[in-house]
Formats: sequence, C-alpha cells, structure tokens
Amino acid sequence: MTQMSTGEFTKRVAIAVAFAALPPLVWYLRDFVLVFVGAILVAMLLELVSEPFTRWIGMPHGFALMVSGLLIFCTAGGTFYLFGTQLASEIQDVLTRAEAAASSIRDNMRHSEFGRLVLAHAGTGNISLTSLASNLASLSVQVLEQIVFTVAAGVYLAVQPQVYRKGLAALFRPGSRRDALETLDDIGRALRLWLLGQGIQMLLIGALSATAVWLIGLPSPIALGVIAGVCEFVPYVGPLIASIPAVLVAVSSGLPVAIWTIVAYLIIHQIEGNVIVPVIQRQLIFLPPAVLILSIVLVSMIFGDVAIVFAAPITVITFVAIKKLYLREVLGQPTSLPGEPKP
Repeated sequence: MTQMSTGEFTKRVAIAVAFAALPPLVWYLRDFVLVFVGAILVAMLLELVSEPFTRWIGMPHGFALMVSGLLIFCTAGGTFYLFGTQLASEIQDVLTRAEAAASSIRDNMRHSEFGRLVLAHAGTGNISLTSLASNLASLSVQVLEQIVFTVAAGVYLAVQPQVYRKGLAALFRPGSRRDALETLDDIGRALRLWLLGQGIQMLLIGALSATAVWLIGLPSPIALGVIAGVCEFVPYVGPLIASIPAVLVAVSSGLPVAIWTIVAYLIIHQIEGNVIVPVIQRQLIFLPPAVLILSIVLVSMIFGDVAIVFAAPITVITFVAIKKLYLREVLGQPTSLPGEPKP
C-alpha cells in the first residue's frame, strides 16, 4: 500500500475542513452569497455577449464589454419601448382573468364538503393575485440597493477578471494557488455554458408557449409567452409556475379551452424534457435532475423562496467544485468537468 506524503495529507485535510466550514459560513453570509452569485452572472452575461466582438472583429476587451453592455441595455430598453405598454396591459389582463378564475374555483369548492376541507387546510383562500403582483413589483430600498450592488460588482468583475481571479487565489498558500486558479476557471467555464444554454432554452420555451396559446385562442399570448420564458430560468419549478396563470386564464374561457391549454403545456413540457434539454445538455453542461431538484429545495430553505432564482447557478458552482476539489483532488477519481477539453 502506497503511503501518503505529508503534503498530500495536509492538502486533503485542508479541503475537507473547508467543505465542513462552508455550510455555516454560507448561512451567516447568505445575503452576500446571493449578491456575489448575481454579480458573477452579470459578468458572465457581459462576457458572453462581448465574445463575438473580440473573437471575430478583434475588438479590445474593454471596448467590447462597453458595446455588449450598451447592446444589452438597448435591447432591453427597445423591447420595453416597443412592447412595454402592450405587455403591461396583457400581464394585467392575465392577472385579472386568473384572479377571477381562482375566485370562481374557490366559490365552487365552498359548495362541497371536500372543497371546504381543502380550503380550511389551505388557509383563508382569499389571496389576490393582483395584490400579490403589486407587492412583488414594489421593491424595497434594500432590494434595490442589492440590485445596484450586484450589477456594479458584475461590471467590475467583467472589466478586470484577472485582478479578482489572482486576488482570490492569493488567499491560498502558494502550493494550492494553481489548484485554486484551475478551479475558478472550471467554475467560470461551467457557468458560462449553463448561462448560454439557459438563454437558448428560455427563448425556445417562451416562443413555443406564446405560439401555443395564440393558436388555442387565449388572450394575451405575448404576456403568457414572456411568463413561460422568464419562469424557465428556474428549472422544474418554473414551468409549473408558468402554467398556472395560463390555465386560470383558459378556465375563464370555458372547459374545452382549459383542457387544450393543459394539453399544450404538457406537450411543451415533453418537448422540453425529451428534446430541448437533452440536446442543450449534451452540447453544453449536464446537471443530474435529482441533484438540481434537491438543490432547489435546499436553496429555498437557506436563502428563502425568492432565492430559487439562483438555485441552478449555485448548483453549478457547487457541482463543479465538488467534482474538481473532492472527487479529482482528494479521492483521485478521474472525472470530467463541463466544457473541459477532452484528453
């Protein structure tokens, strides 16, 4: 049996201690962790959009980042300008119809013993979707500050990535800095691939959903498509949330329309699960479904329900770190990392 060297033993112990100390540290700094993950995503998005300018046109990195930032801002602003009024009215229409349908369902349930039992266990059942949307839309000063800090930090990370990369690696002892730099590169590459795949998936599902509800004849197809595309950012939970307003709107138009809407969303979900996601994951990054689902539950328990938006990127970071630092470095098992060149 080969004996382990003192340096190798120290390295494994340090990694094990770091993983053991990580959960309480994350709990204590949970708000900072969310801002940090958001800043990384902002930086990744800027880098992703700027890459065609640097690779194909030969534009300097700083100038390409400025162009990508302006492009993202103009695209978002132009979309809001062109569709903002229509989209806002459609979303308001969706919320109004959904609330009316939910109220009708509650009234019908009150006429049966089972329905009254369900309502009693579910609470008062008088939740207003429009008031809930208004509460979500009225952001507090603290949330606005966190958004500003997240965007600003993401811009600085994108402008000078090597400064922060080397600074973070300098926190480790000299013998571990190379592994730290490699791990940061592996995590960055995986997040980049995930963000690209997620963007493609959101566009496809949003377009499919808008087309489906338009063919069925539901009102406000653009709003329902936007809701489906945005909710797609949260795996598994998002598509379920996106289908609720569509079904409620369909209920107000009659039972046959509601059935067609449910069938359409089930078909879209099957296309997503059996065609879109496998193709994207085969080309970009694969996350085990059970790991992703459990991470959504864990993130919501630690950070709150709103934080499930960051569940997937947090899973990517943790997934790559464990495979790189524990499976490969500590256990010595050969394992592949997302986007890593094959030997």
